[in-house]
Amino acid sequence: MTALDTRRGTSSRRGGAEGDRRTARPGASRPSRKGKLLPTIVLLIGAFYCLVPVGWVFIASSKSPGELFTSFSFAPGTGLLGNLGDLFAYEGGQYGLWAANSLLYAGVGGVLSTLVSTMAGYALAKFAFRGRNLIFFMILAGVLIPGITLAIPQYILLSEIGLAGGPISVLLPIIISPFGIYLSRVFAQSAVPQEILEASRIDGAGEWRIFRHIVLPIMVPGMVTVFLLQFVGIWNNFLLPFVMLSDQADYPLTVGLYTLLSKGSGAPALYSLAITGAAVSIVPLTLLVLFLQRFWRLDLISGGLKG
Repeated sequence: MTALDTRRGTSSRRGGAEGDRRTARPGASRPSRKGKLLPTIVLLIGAFYCLVPVGWVFIASSKSPGELFTSFSFAPGTGLLGNLGDLFAYEGGQYGLWAANSLLYAGVGGVLSTLVSTMAGYALAKFAFRGRNLIFFMILAGVLIPGITLAIPQYILLSEIGLAGGPISVLLPIIISPFGIYLSRVFAQSAVPQEILEASRIDGAGEWRIFRHIVLPIMVPGMVTVFLLQFVGIWNNFLLPFVMLSDQADYPLTVGLYTLLSKGSGAPALYSLAITGAAVSIVPLTLLVLFLQRFWRLDLISGGLKG
């Protein structure tokens, strides 16, 4: 090869590289500003739609009964401390009892539902048995059925065995969560390596030991997600405890605040207590979401590395 050919090859490569750099210039493959602006506007509208009622509840809870009914504005009032004192003193601390009941139902129910969902999802994802697909499709069908349609049948079934009317009648129906089982199956299928399970079985480990010491630590991020969804769903559930419970001492916050609103027609001051109670009930959910964010980030990072 002559020196001329070498120079030509070098110049052609250089020209090709410069052409590639010109083709891949900054901003060439980026979406336009209009393409970025539209999703941002949609997200802002959605955030505004969701957050304005929450903001109004917190602002209204700071207003005294006189301020609440005489003016409508987003300016904070002067009766927050008085409302909080009246709320927790109502009927000898009835609101605190309702809050404790909600914590019991959401905490215990969320933990039990998460454990059942994790075990069921892991079994559906990693064990081959007859009827597995049929069971999974039945679970998917359960996801599509609104929970509100099951409250009356569940009440009738629990009444037949004498369990309706107490806290156990609220806890039993929420232990099984079709959506939680579905999420656990998806997470177990992608996060738990089959090679580790096979190696553990070859080493002589039993299935229960494999589940406790290998599967559970791997599935912690997915379990946290299922627990948070269940906790929020149970905390905000109204119809099931409203149908099941007969004693006011067993009411959760949702049903308890409903009774306050029902009595508010005869005593308008109770409206302020109901609004203040609704604002206070949002605080534990907010703190829980902020505390569990670290596990969500770990889940997203692990999913990104797998991809």
